[in-house]
Amino acid sequence: MYSLKLTRIFWIKSLAIACLIAFIFEPKKILALPLSPGDRIEVSIPEDTYFSRVYEVNQDGQLEVPYLGNISVLGLEPSEAQRILCQALINRGYFPHTLLLSLQIFKWAPIQVTVSGEVFGPGRVSINEPEDPEKTSISLEARQITGDYPRRRYLTNAIRSAGGVLPTADLTKITVIRGDTKTIVDLSGVFSGEEVNDIPLVAGDRIIVPKSDRLQPELVRPSQITPPGIKVFVSNLTIPANSNSESAINNREEGIIFPYGARLSQAAVAVNCAGGTQLSNVSRRITLMRVDRITGKTTIVDRRIQLLMRESENDTDNPFLMPRDGVACYDSTVTNIRDIFNTLGQILSPLLLFKQF
Repeated sequence: MYSLKLTRIFWIKSLAIACLIAFIFEPKKILALPLSPGDRIEVSIPEDTYFSRVYEVNQDGQLEVPYLGNISVLGLEPSEAQRILCQALINRGYFPHTLLLSLQIFKWAPIQVTVSGEVFGPGRVSINEPEDPEKTSISLEARQITGDYPRRRYLTNAIRSAGGVLPTADLTKITVIRGDTKTIVDLSGVFSGEEVNDIPLVAGDRIIVPKSDRLQPELVRPSQITPPGIKVFVSNLTIPANSNSESAINNREEGIIFPYGARLSQAAVAVNCAGGTQLSNVSRRITLMRVDRITGKTTIVDRRIQLLMRESENDTDNPFLMPRDGVACYDSTVTNIRDIFNTLGQILSPLLLFKQF
């Protein structure tokens, strides 16, 4: 009898442990995209002509259902919105206790969210905009396809739309605020290749990218949450190129484009500041000018081209280029002296010619 009791206790404990393990290692549910104002959904009920139609979530986040009133669906997953609508129709007596109702996404709308903190362009951004706004009509084939995949309505797209993260961003503690709820998201996997919880967003979400305690060079490269390229203002007006057009420098588009992650030494090569005759160009200098977007403070980095190319050992010697930086080249002493004599010659030539008369 005692042995039977011990056996029963053993099996109860084993079952409890098994349930606990199953609960701990249960796969996490991937949340569907929540509904936002402007989203269009299609409701289908067999043999119904009053409620079966395409609805658009209004600016208050509600469905305007005829004979039923407004149903709030803002921030709900489509499956939850379907359950609420079905229950509302039954409670109002329009259908019996059981109702066969289908709610499917017809079109996801663009939404507006705000991004602040360590990004290049903080502020309000619009995401999930159509790739071709001129094509507003839907073909017959598209009408026969149910569902819509909003690949540009996620957290990474919002950060990218705000210019991307700065090298000082803390990617492990990005905060998404929705109403009274705060969610901490780790996006460091974008750079490490690990799993990323790229959560879907709804209209009105607030995203805060906190600041890290150090500058992180590993973040200065193209990615899902950094810019693919940056525009930099450049100036190289004399030697070795005689004009901006000859050195392929065109400021009509507010600077030239460098890949994100390029350094000052690469800018020197790109704008023809390096190379040429060694005797006359070896002492040329290059200056990087950077203006803080908040304080307006200007930082200057000035280096000889020869030292920049051959003796740079850290980020201070050869800094990364950032959007809206200014890069200017200055000629060597030999070139400056030659230009002085050329200028004097141009001034004296007319005087000598006048003296002959």
